[in-house]
Amino acid sequence: MTYTFSLEEEQNITRKIHFSVQTAWEEIEAIPQTLGILYETPSRPERTRAGALDRLNRAIIHAKEMCNQDPKFETHLYNAESALKNTDNMRWELAMSAVHIAHSEARKLVSSLMKEEDLIQEGYIGLLRAAKRFDPDRGIRFSTYARWWVRAQMTRAIETNGRMVRIPGGAVEQIRNFKRAEAKLKRSGAGHSLEDVAHEIGIEPKRANLLLSHSGVVSIDATDDNGLSLGDRLKNNDILPEDNVYQNQALQILSEHFEEVLDEREIYILCNHFGLNNIEPRTMANIGKTMNLSRERVRQIEVGALKKLRTLFDV
Repeated sequence: MTYTFSLEEEQNITRKIHFSVQTAWEEIEAIPQTLGILYETPSRPERTRAGALDRLNRAIIHAKEMCNQDPKFETHLYNAESALKNTDNMRWELAMSAVHIAHSEARKLVSSLMKEEDLIQEGYIGLLRAAKRFDPDRGIRFSTYARWWVRAQMTRAIETNGRMVRIPGGAVEQIRNFKRAEAKLKRSGAGHSLEDVAHEIGIEPKRANLLLSHSGVVSIDATDDNGLSLGDRLKNNDILPEDNVYQNQALQILSEHFEEVLDEREIYILCNHFGLNNIEPRTMANIGKTMNLSRERVRQIEVGALKKLRTLFDV
């Protein structure tokens, strides 16, 4: 069920939510044993009501455990739970008034890495997070405020779950920062190394290398232990790709999506040259003989395939 509210109605329902939360707070506050949780010093300054609400929920859980042994505060606990239940219902109505945002943003961000239905579900989570933090006194519509939360939730889901191996949110953020810093250095025209980019974002080079090895990045300039980049190896058509965890893992991750962006010839060359899908690696000269193509033509097709992957998967 969807809801449609005017700006005034959004403000009224949000104020009712805040009143219900305050009622629950006062009821739990009447239980002395919960005061330590309600008024504990937060680990960082609270800029929204979300942190206080989290403490209230933890205080209610503590009150439940205590009332199992001493029922004299059950009335306060019941009133607090009733108020919060009413709060959840109103918050859901407010979130569902902007459900169209979850669908529209999902259509924009859908890709082969994450289905539209999954993105919509993430969008609902973003809407609920927005409803939890919405301030009616800002004078803006809830849909305007919620759009950022929806897109942020979907983007994070793509970056953390749209991979063969899930990467923690903190690592995803560092990978994003690394890419931004690298792009900034490239635009400046100055030469740079992995150590330079790592220093720019304040992490150790070893950490940066570890993050990139798990980020699914395919880079023509990535070097192996012998200091050879993928481009260097492509110039010599008679050698096999060296063992390179960074490069091979990225290609292995993307191999599930080859059929969506590459033709049969490109897939055949990549799989045979890099030894993907349990295929023994082969030289470009050997592949060219099988396909009745020159080594140079095989190289050109492979470079084109890698560029497609790098462009379409933002790597």
